Amino acid sequence: MEQVQRHVGEEEINRAITGGIVFKGAKLKSAPKGEPKVKTKAKKKTYITGQHGSGAAKMKAEIRARRANRHKNK
Repeated sequence: MEQVQRHVGEEEINRAITGGIVFKGAKLKSAPKGEPKVKTKAKKKTYITGQHGSGAAKMKAEIRARRANRHKNK
């Protein structure tokens, strides 16, 4: 792969030295505003509440419910 060198002027070099260089990331496309994007099954409602039939998911849902209700009685 051939490298392309860019010729920079002295003014630009001085500006970089005195002001610094800022590396910005690429601008991300905005997500649709209607509904948040779900990337994994674990974040979907049926998996969180344990309704899809998995014993592990039901147990996790029970643990989450206990954790949520831990300080409500006091």
